[in-house]
Amino acid sequence: MFELFTPTFQANSLDSISIERLVQHGIHGLIIDLDNTMTPWNDLEVGPKVVAWFEKLQAAEIKACVVSNNKKKQRVAVVAERLGIPFVFRATKPRRRAFRAGMEILGTGKEDTVVIGDQLFTDIMGGNRLGLSTILVLPISEREYFGTRVMRRVERVMIWLMKRFANAKPHSPKAH
Repeated sequence: MFELFTPTFQANSLDSISIERLVQHGIHGLIIDLDNTMTPWNDLEVGPKVVAWFEKLQAAEIKACVVSNNKKKQRVAVVAERLGIPFVFRATKPRRRAFRAGMEILGTGKEDTVVIGDQLFTDIMGGNRLGLSTILVLPISEREYFGTRVMRRVERVMIWLMKRFANAKPHSPKAH
């Protein structure tokens, strides 16, 4: 059961993920969450470190797609357009459909796609359900949607249970 919630790798932030390691592991596509992964929750501002990271990503010829549960197309579109990447909104993660749509847009498959996000029950669970590598990042901000704040409490319990009872270790890291 814990395998669904265990990320392949963990990182402090999106911009701390090594693009060189992604290249070394044959990664060609990234499905990236928006709120509290790329930008603070419900914010249009993309920080300079994230912008620089996306420029390096493009230079490495790794494609990215925003996959967000956000229901506001315009909000997701503004951030995606600033970074020059495609997007999927109203994703209903952790449903597989959104991740498949992201891979279709990117033209990638399970073996060369990584999911990056800040939530166990949406990003990590959704990616793991499809057999994708996953990277859990720390949320950018404590400000969040009410439902997310509630789920954070459940996440903390899940992480405690995984450490205590499953001796959970991330499976072999594909990328970080």
